[in-house]
Amino acid sequence: MKEIKAILKAYDDFEPSGIKAALATVVRVEGSSYRRVGARMFVLENGLFFGGISGGCLEGDALKRARYAIAKSEPSLVTYDTSEDDSHQIGVGLGCNGIIDVLFSPLDRDDPDNPVEVLKKCIEGERKTNILLTVTSLQGFSGDFSQGQTFKYVDRSSLDIFNQPVLADMVSERVEHYKILGKSLPKAFEPVENQKIEFFIEILPPETHLILMGGQYDILPLTKLARELGFKTTVVANPLKINKEIHQTANAVITPDQSESLLTDAYTAIILMSHDLKTDRQNLKLVLQTEVPFIGMLGPRVRAERIFKELSEEGFSITLKDMERIHAPVGLDIGAVSPEEIALSILAEIRADFSKRDGSYLRLRPLSIHER
Repeated sequence: MKEIKAILKAYDDFEPSGIKAALATVVRVEGSSYRRVGARMFVLENGLFFGGISGGCLEGDALKRARYAIAKSEPSLVTYDTSEDDSHQIGVGLGCNGIIDVLFSPLDRDDPDNPVEVLKKCIEGERKTNILLTVTSLQGFSGDFSQGQTFKYVDRSSLDIFNQPVLADMVSERVEHYKILGKSLPKAFEPVENQKIEFFIEILPPETHLILMGGQYDILPLTKLARELGFKTTVVANPLKINKEIHQTANAVITPDQSESLLTDAYTAIILMSHDLKTDRQNLKLVLQTEVPFIGMLGPRVRAERIFKELSEEGFSITLKDMERIHAPVGLDIGAVSPEEIALSILAEIRADFSKRDGSYLRLRPLSIHER
């Protein structure tokens, strides 16, 4: 999400200059690749670019391809194969062993539905998971659509533009399947003979929302690192008693009596870190009444167990399902000592949990880093 926001900012910043631009999007990955599907690179015709589609090995050629797409005013799909020892192939010798399809789309700023404008509507709109469909290739179709076109999928009616009920059924079924999996993937469809269309189906969840309940000095490293990661951060504390820098690094600072009105969802993580037993106990009681999937508590396990016991004695029941979302003590076991290291530990666990990973060493992972 941070990359998308950087692209949107660059798009708006350079609009007055009239410089033409293109968007490069990774729409398919087979095998190993530093970046995955959905990675983007915004390219200006003067050579400036924002974002990236690889670890740096493909960007040079991508700049040329993007500028070529701008010059021709036509999108193009380019395949980079780093799995073969072909001296004519960009990326040979890198050892990545992957195949990457990149769609280069020139941007018409007069088109309110160009790919970047569509992204902007998603980011600036209601906080929810958006689904985007991008046409990466098509054969045998005619109509008011073309390669490189991106549009939001809301329901089956979003596909009325194709005027093909069979295609609409096929795509809708696949979209719902990917939505359940939470995965963005390409998919080709052949609704009738001699017709083929391929979409990049992108599941675009909102940014992770980190809520920090506390106002001590160890809040600042968390807001700084969360900002670098692209998280949205809200601090619940007395605004007059916290480090002034927190007001610049957090997205919002609210008072404790406003916490009950906080909007939370499946992409929200809350950390209880007031360093006061009574306050953390009351805050835990409050957040357990939400559906937040990740609740972290600072301090040793015995401290958390004391809070659980005291809540139970008050008649407040903590269920087994609740215990599955409570992380106490919060953080991965990396030997963290300083506030900065503790912040790293906490945010790493949140990322691992939301990715359904255990946060272990990659060298011990029996499977590939990314699912294939």
